[in-house]
Parts: sequence; structure tokens; C-alpha cells
Amino acid sequence: MAVLLVRYGELALKSPPVRREFERALRQNILEQFVREGITGRLRSDRGHLYVEVDEAASALRVLRRVFGVTSVSEVHEVPSDREAIRDRLLVLAEPRLVPGARFAVRARRTGQHPFTSQELARDLGGAVLERFADRHLRVDLDDPDVELFVEVRGPRTYLYFDRAAGPGGLPLGVAGRLVALVDGPRGALGAYLMMKRGCRVAMVAVPPGEPLARETLLRFDPAAQITIAPSAPADWPNTLASVAESWKADGIVVPISVEEYPTERKRWGDRVLFSPTVGLTDSEVDDRWKRVTALAA
Repeated sequence: MAVLLVRYGELALKSPPVRREFERALRQNILEQFVREGITGRLRSDRGHLYVEVDEAASALRVLRRVFGVTSVSEVHEVPSDREAIRDRLLVLAEPRLVPGARFAVRARRTGQHPFTSQELARDLGGAVLERFADRHLRVDLDDPDVELFVEVRGPRTYLYFDRAAGPGGLPLGVAGRLVALVDGPRGALGAYLMMKRGCRVAMVAVPPGEPLARETLLRFDPAAQITIAPSAPADWPNTLASVAESWKADGIVVPISVEEYPTERKRWGDRVLFSPTVGLTDSEVDDRWKRVTALAA
């Protein structure tokens, strides 16, 4: 069974009651995504991390990269927090990665009480690697290594890994309000995504150019999201947004507008809260950010 280490950043900064609530939401969102993808697994946690045990790591990793609140994911190898056990397993796992002449670094972190410091552990493990693979003429390079060997000691268990896959970060879906977003293209889609990243549940009103972005990308992050197809005439879009906002009991509207358009839109929507998270971005910046979103959704 594979073990995936799931990290979350912003959640850990909250007060204990809020953090517990957000962690519960994160766990629930992960499990719901797993159910939809037909993945079975088990979750456990400690402060600041989740551990996901699954039979097939690659599929689970793809799903976890689409869960808001997750900052990164690594497939890890779990061993007891004993120096010899850590060293022996690390040498076995590192052997196929350390080609002759490679530059490497050992990155060690420690949480809890242990008879060694993080620096001592990194130094000893680095020395063991150089000794075991002396014929490969390896070099330690902490600034620009070819291979990084990560060692995370957490209480009685230690986790060894080599890579981190980025997640979307932000806050778990469902911990903030309910919004309706106009998805008319990359700018509208990115606006919806950015509000989802802040924990909002977002119902989407998609016009023809934005519909594939909503269905093929945004639904990957929230498969339960509601999508309403808007009329092709722009003059009808506000009515559709207002209708969906009323039925959805939305707290606000997300629209892809410019600074110059804000006064008109503010007057149109009256007391409704108005969001336009892409208002300060150029078209090029929108395109660059949307490419990163689609890469996470792949």
C-alpha cells in the first residue's frame, strides 16, 4: 500500500477551533473526490499533515492535486525514527537515483524529541551516501543539487521522499460563502477558480466560449458545482446571473470586469456583493495563470 503525504499551509495558521473545522472540510473534500474517482483509501493526520494510504498512488496523487487547501503531495516511504533504520532505507531508495557524478543534498526536518538534531541527521546521512557510493564520485551541493533526498522525522515515524507535486493551495471548498460566477472565457473562468480557492462554493453561468472551460477544468476541482448555460446575447447575461443567484441563495456575484466598468456594474447589482478577482490582471497574466490551473486539472 502506498502512502501519500499531503501538506496544507494556510490552514495551519488558523486558531485551533477554526483549524479543526477547516481540516474536517479538507478531509471530507478529499474523500468525496476519491469516491467520484472510484479510489479507496484511508486518511490519518497529525498537526499540519494528512497521510493518505491507497493501493494506487498515481491516481490518488492526480486527485489530491485538485483539492483546494492542499499545497503539495509526496509519495513517501515510512520507517521507524531510528537512525540506522532511516539510513538503511534511504540508501536503498536513493541508489537508482544517484547516477555517477551527481550532485545531491539531504534535506532533514524533525518534529518531536529525538537524540539527534536535524543538522546532525542530514550530516550523517550525507556521509553514509558518500561512503556507500564512493565509486560514483558524488558531490554534496546544497544550492543546486541534481537529486534531493528529503527526510521528515515526525515523532516515532520518519518519512522519506524525493519529489513534491504542487496542489492549488488556498482553503477547502465549503468553508466560505456561496457565489455565482460568469464564465465567459479564461478571465471569467480564472475569476471563478480564484474564489473557489478561497473556500467559496461557486455556481457557474457559462456562455458558449466559457462552457468548455467550466466543464473540462473547473468541474475537476468541484465536480458537484452547478453550471447554467446562459443565452448567447450579452444583454441577457445579468438576468441569468440574477436568477441563479436567487435560487442558489448566493452571497455575491463574480464578474470579469475592468476598473472602468466597475461603476456601471456596481449600479447594476445594487446591494449584492460584487467580486472581480482578475480586475488587476492583463490578458497575458490571465492566460499564464489559467495555463497553470489547467495543468493542475490534468
